[in-house]
Amino acid sequence: MTDIEINNPMILDYCKHHSTENSTLLQKLEKYTWDNEDIPQMISGQLVGNFLQSVILMIKAKQIVEVGMFTGFSALKMAEVMPNNGQVHSCEIMDKHVETANSFFAQSEHGKKIVVYSGSALDSLEQMSANSFDMAFIDADKINYLDYYKRCLILLKEGGIIILDNMLWSGSVINPDDDDSKALRKTGDFIQSDTRVYNTLLPIRDGLMVCIKNEE
Repeated sequence: MTDIEINNPMILDYCKHHSTENSTLLQKLEKYTWDNEDIPQMISGQLVGNFLQSVILMIKAKQIVEVGMFTGFSALKMAEVMPNNGQVHSCEIMDKHVETANSFFAQSEHGKKIVVYSGSALDSLEQMSANSFDMAFIDADKINYLDYYKRCLILLKEGGIIILDNMLWSGSVINPDDDDSKALRKTGDFIQSDTRVYNTLLPIRDGLMVCIKNEE
């Protein structure tokens, strides 16, 4: 058997070609992001997006909180598989990203399912009620990851799921030597010792941590 690195571009392309395609509007949004953003790789992309959709479909999530919307790809991706009475409550601090996301949401029949909170995510999360969400997706500034996790866990119903992106940070969490890597390592270590959740770290893209909130 040929020994190929799991993140080899050929493997990733093979996975993408054997996964449900993004909608036409999401493809347009992804292209816009890569053409216009300084750090377009912040977009979650097809494989992470499909994983989010799979979890939503499995647990029949109707209320989702998202920390870090960027240009709106993941929010729209999640909204596309949610029922008409479902909502994605998405937090984003940068006005230009809110403007971009809203312009694409307006083009989709699913855009009405997305509620955008501008400003500090921690402030926005404080406005939300405890035990009211089925799922949380965290993909924002890494320094505050642990605080985002702690707050989202409070907001989550029993049996709900938190998914944190970038938990491998290109492998730098193994020997962290910068603030972001240290914050992610601290978050991962905290989750590992948190008896309130059942957690698994998956090497999907840049690392997805999946946490299921235990029943009390």
